Amino acid sequence: MSGSIVLVHLAGAVALLLWATRMVRTGVERAYGDVLRQKLRATMRNPFLSAATGMGLSVAFQSSTAVTLLIGSFAGSGIVTGLSGILAVRGAEVGSALVVKILSYNLSLLVPICLIAGTVMFRTTEERSWRQMGRIVFGVGLMILSLEMMNSATEPLRDSNLLPVIVDYLSGDPVTAFLLAALITWLFHSSIAGVLLLMALAGKGIIHPELAIVMVLGVNLGSSVIAPLLTRGAPPAERVVPLGNLLMRGAGSIVMLVLYMIFKPRMDFLGADAVSQIVNAHILFNVIILIAGIPLSGLVLKATEAIVALSTPAEPEIPAEMEELSALNKAALAHPGQALANATREVVRVCEIIEIMLRRIIELYETPDRKRMDELAALDDRVDRLHAGIKLYLAQIATGDMSEREAARCQELLGACVKLEQVGDIIVRNMLPQVQKKLKRGIDFTPEGWRELSSFHAAVLANARLAFNLLVNRDPVTARQLVAEKDRLRDVEKETSRRHFERLREGTEQSVETSSIHLDTIRDMKQINSLLASIAYPVLEESGELSGSRLRAI
Repeated sequence: MSGSIVLVHLAGAVALLLWATRMVRTGVERAYGDVLRQKLRATMRNPFLSAATGMGLSVAFQSSTAVTLLIGSFAGSGIVTGLSGILAVRGAEVGSALVVKILSYNLSLLVPICLIAGTVMFRTTEERSWRQMGRIVFGVGLMILSLEMMNSATEPLRDSNLLPVIVDYLSGDPVTAFLLAALITWLFHSSIAGVLLLMALAGKGIIHPELAIVMVLGVNLGSSVIAPLLTRGAPPAERVVPLGNLLMRGAGSIVMLVLYMIFKPRMDFLGADAVSQIVNAHILFNVIILIAGIPLSGLVLKATEAIVALSTPAEPEIPAEMEELSALNKAALAHPGQALANATREVVRVCEIIEIMLRRIIELYETPDRKRMDELAALDDRVDRLHAGIKLYLAQIATGDMSEREAARCQELLGACVKLEQVGDIIVRNMLPQVQKKLKRGIDFTPEGWRELSSFHAAVLANARLAFNLLVNRDPVTARQLVAEKDRLRDVEKETSRRHFERLREGTEQSVETSSIHLDTIRDMKQINSLLASIAYPVLEESGELSGSRLRAI
């Protein structure tokens, strides 16, 4: 078999392993994710329980990187302390090493059993928990199958003429071997895959244990780099735990490499064969780092927080001359007509910001980007400031000099401003977290689902523009059109939900993955549309076209 064909088979085995690992992780998240998150809030308040919790999570998720990102997000939101988070990740690394130990045994008999059982559980019931359990069991079967494929793919490498030359070079240059293993692990985004590949090569006698152990240390360095790179654009508090893991595990692997090169200890005590020595060396390294991490975690936390603070750019100060001009001229407060005109101008400014937020949120659903998410949140802060200023300004207008019509207009502007502020809150507090969830899970809508969402959003945006115009022209025809659109969108929302549930019954995987995001987003947009449509009611009431809470028939 030629070298290129061997590499294709080996790449296919690694790809299957990575896909199977993701399948197991996805099944666990969907079936038990909420339960795990709730238990984390209680158990991880104790730093020493954190390590055990991280170990269990790593076995469940089949990935210490996934656990690091999860714990990092919890630390960023204040659910766990940075100290508990760092210790939890230490436990997660040990758990990941134990997964490798389990997979090192001969489990070939489990392949058909897991594949059959997983398929039966997934296809014979509509119960969500059982279907996800079927996904997990099937994924475990694929993981074991990928190991068999990896062993078969490496068999022809024994007869390679080039490979012994490469191995001899790496044996004489442990630093290069160490860095090569780190690079491969970073490319795989999985320490489990990296160690299993070394086991397959060592099991065929292609690499000797001494070289393999050096590369195991490189695997640990490469794995510790993944989470900090993935969170480099995250908020500072969320980056502390991944970076702390890099300082502990990454620096620990370098220290261990130096000690190994100096003392060159015999590794016979780790096992009778090369595969056992690799697995046990991986476990031993992470246990040592865990034990060392308990007394050092406080120091590591301080160092990590200092690094994050230094690497976080300070917020630029806005020069006084660049501050936003306000239409709320206090000198006009004694003249209600002029003051109401000023307030109208300021409310229109809020309308413009809300329109920008509405346009940007759907763009983020399509292409999530952390920087633009932060910018959207900043726009909501701006809306809050303007809303507070307008509310105070309207309250200060000389009410004694107001006519009845001016008093009604004052209440209309105040009500509109409150509704616009609520729209901003829905976008940032409800819809933006859905974007973050979509980004975190790496999922996409079905083409049909995305068309429904974008079409619904386009209708809401069009109605928003009608509502914004209505604040200025107060046209009864526009007001009636806006209320009619509210009723139409209510029917569209029912039809959209019906079609979505049809896709769920058909078992469309993307629809299942994005179901809660899809339905919650439609609900939020419907609520936004209702708030905007209510801006029409004062105009309709003034023109005598509103009876109670409904339009009069014409």
